[in-house]
Amino acid sequence: MKKHKIVWTPQARSDLVQIRKYIKQDAPRTAHAFTKRLREHVRGLVNFPLAGALVLEAPSRNLREIYFGNYRIIYKVATPIVEIITIHHSARLLRSSDF
Repeated sequence: MKKHKIVWTPQARSDLVQIRKYIKQDAPRTAHAFTKRLREHVRGLVNFPLAGALVLEAPSRNLREIYFGNYRIIYKVATPIVEIITIHHSARLLRSSDF
């Protein structure tokens, strides 16, 4: 089985930074550990890129998602690349402008 390469879009990188900053306000030690675990979770897509469900809000874009805690990690598979599009809090509505 060939492994895929994970590529983070600028939006996804920015999302990760914002999540870390938000958590750091109340729990500085937890912020780094949380984002590290989130990135490790994403690395699982290297071997199983189709593990995530299709994003129902964007059926024509062939986007998939996996969850980590309260976050939806939205990505696209374009063999041999898994492109992380955005990280979105699940309590918020997902709009087409978010990806």
